[in-house]
Amino acid sequence: MFSSILVFFLVLSILVIVHEFGHFIMAKRAGVWVEEFGFGLPPRIWGKKVGETLFSINALPFGGFVKLHGEQDEEGATNLKRAFVNKNKRTRISVIVAGVVMNFLLAIVAFAIVYSFSGVPRDTHKLKIIDVSAGSPAQVAGLVVGDIVSKVGKDNVDSVETFIGKVNDQKGKNVSFEIVRNGNTLKLQMKPRENPPAGEGALGVTITTTEIYYAPIWQRPFYGIYYGFKEALFWGQTILGGLWTLVTGLFKGQVPQGVSGPVGIFAVTTVAARSGILTLVNFVGILSVNLAILNILPFPALDGGRLLFIGIETLLGRKVLPKAEAITHSIGMAILLLLLVAITFHDITQLISAGSIANFLNSMSK
Repeated sequence: MFSSILVFFLVLSILVIVHEFGHFIMAKRAGVWVEEFGFGLPPRIWGKKVGETLFSINALPFGGFVKLHGEQDEEGATNLKRAFVNKNKRTRISVIVAGVVMNFLLAIVAFAIVYSFSGVPRDTHKLKIIDVSAGSPAQVAGLVVGDIVSKVGKDNVDSVETFIGKVNDQKGKNVSFEIVRNGNTLKLQMKPRENPPAGEGALGVTITTTEIYYAPIWQRPFYGIYYGFKEALFWGQTILGGLWTLVTGLFKGQVPQGVSGPVGIFAVTTVAARSGILTLVNFVGILSVNLAILNILPFPALDGGRLLFIGIETLLGRKVLPKAEAITHSIGMAILLLLLVAITFHDITQLISAGSIANFLNSMSK
């Protein structure tokens, strides 16, 4: 259990510190005074000033933060020229967005590592048999794992969809299949079933046109980055779709399902860590995309909320009163914390009821 907790805090710390590092590096480039870069959350245990920035280690061993000079308003600022609040809109936007960009880049790197070691999927346009059900027409006819189906009747097939369509058109009829086995071409006769058992299909085979490709070592980072970028986009679209479903469901009066907080993340992290380092790295990538998208939402206290106020500033032609913005962000933070407490309480209740992490995860997926 201790190792699981350690991995959990390490994963969260990586996600948050990478996010905060984005703010840090962009603020430095923009000439904003970064007063402190904290590892963990206060109270402070140790700190050392490097240049003008205090690097601190704090008591709560997860997450991190960046303290910018004059972040909310000029009150208390001693160097107005380098105060964040006095920078132009483009500079403030770049500093705010940098955290989200870093999380997205972390996701790409995480997915790239996974693809570099586990190979990349590619379409061969060859229908390969990867499983044959016992007692099925395919097994009776002599079809075996590894065979490649090239023709159904007189028609060539090079995709799963085409194969299924051709087979379904011939249900109940004897059909000739052209099979390639170890470089040799065979003809097999099969009769697709009209009422197959659940989950088997008319012939009782599992087919794919996808294979795992292992590129030469020197090419793997490039393949990894390409597929890692596509994977990050995929998860971004999936998460946005889930959020849209959640929001529209709320307006319809539906109770959100499948929403989880730190306890749920801890449970999934534990299972991912037990499954191997690549599974854990892949999960870090998914979490990083999640954090990026949630942070850019236009809600007070989040990065998106700060962008929203810059947008309001643009519309009004003047800055929003700093105190009004600070109060709004404080209210937003309070709402987020209350929501976090409520979700955590629900997760703990569900975990106790489930009796195990595995059962808890199963209940989450329903």
